Amino acid sequence: MDSNHHRSAETFIFHKNLKVLSDMGLALCRQSHSHMAKVVLVGLDGAGKSTLLHRLLRGELAYTTPTVGFNVGSLELDSGPELTVWDIGGQGGMRAQWGDHMEECDALLFMVDGVERVRIGEARAALGRVLGDERVRGVPLMVLVNKMDLPEAMGLQEVTGGLGLEQCWDRNWEVQGCSAHNGLGLQEALDSLATLIRKR
Repeated sequence: MDSNHHRSAETFIFHKNLKVLSDMGLALCRQSHSHMAKVVLVGLDGAGKSTLLHRLLRGELAYTTPTVGFNVGSLELDSGPELTVWDIGGQGGMRAQWGDHMEECDALLFMVDGVERVRIGEARAALGRVLGDERVRGVPLMVLVNKMDLPEAMGLQEVTGGLGLEQCWDRNWEVQGCSAHNGLGLQEALDSLATLIRKR
């Protein structure tokens, strides 16, 4: 199977069907796309998922409480698919319900707290259960590493290895650094997410 990896300061990418990766991907997501895409946002509790969703929808910081159940919001990109983002609670008891929201999912968004090295194994196990769900076979994956603005944050290569993404051959995936607190990297993540959806 042909595969290519590209690493920059903020991005680590795997595309299972591409021989060349370049800025063409960003250009593709600028083309018109009328499909409303369902994006499921999951991750461990405290990773910053609800803060991220509020930042994307309202463009401002919000201090949130742990999500019990789920939050849903629609996001219209400048020139790309309209996204319906489902933010599902990440507490241990809620993770069993993640699968209930996977039907007709167009992209998975998995969020990692970039400073919580001690939980990377727990995050790997949670992500593995998601990717093992037959309902999301082949669905593209975007991993967002939150708090990348902090000096103690893990590097993207460290997160990639910690989550075992090198063994993820059945889908396109990408790792992006971001900050839900100040918006760092979110526009780039949206552009890349749109491209992953189009490439499916």
